[in-house]
Amino acid sequence: MDFSAFELTDILPFIAVGFVAQLIDGALGMAFGVISTTLLISIGVPPAAASAGVHAAEAFTTAASGTSHIIHRNVDWKMLARLAIPGVIGGVLGAYVLTQIDAESARPFVLTYLASIGVYLIWRGLHFPPVHRAPRIVEPLGLAGGFLDAAGGGGWGPVVTGNLLVQGAEPRRTIGTVNTTEFLVTVTISATFIATLGWEMFTAATVGLLIGGVVAAPFGAMIAKRAKPKILLVFVGAVLTVTSLYGVARALELI
Repeated sequence: MDFSAFELTDILPFIAVGFVAQLIDGALGMAFGVISTTLLISIGVPPAAASAGVHAAEAFTTAASGTSHIIHRNVDWKMLARLAIPGVIGGVLGAYVLTQIDAESARPFVLTYLASIGVYLIWRGLHFPPVHRAPRIVEPLGLAGGFLDAAGGGGWGPVVTGNLLVQGAEPRRTIGTVNTTEFLVTVTISATFIATLGWEMFTAATVGLLIGGVVAAPFGAMIAKRAKPKILLVFVGAVLTVTSLYGVARALELI
């Protein structure tokens, strides 16, 4: 792998995408994988290679994002412990499945479900003052989120953050915890892809996403700390709804 072969003009667009995607992801707990993977697939990168490249970049962006959330005290360590192990297991299974078989058939159904969660979060944020409750279902979300994130090139944030917020979890600490846990899951997924696909996943796009994401990480954590809970709920719901419906349309080849 020769980094000197990467021209700055080639990676600038990916730096911009990585910055915007990580800014949204750090503030709302989702979207880096979905935005980045969609971009790579749209320019002709095979799904397995796109997912591998995005996760290689995320290994660095999630480290920066998690560190920023820890500094801003956005992390619930008990919840992190409950998410981490099942998330890692799900990530390994999802990465292996993606490199062996086509798991895209279930994608429209999962995305439709996530879009419905997004609509509910928007409605809840607009009509009710948030009443925070400790979520009861945590470990299964980690397992499902890790699997879908690896198999679909993105999904950890939408699945885990979205469902925890539906259960009444406090937005700021939920977003910070999910982002911090994602580092452990992403490193595991990346290691699995390296073992199955090799180092070819490191392309100019990967390097650009990495640079932009690392630069944006501290700003996302700062936004999550300072934004009001109701505003976070509405924005999480909006991002989840839009990205999920777009994914459904692409999966069904409507666009």
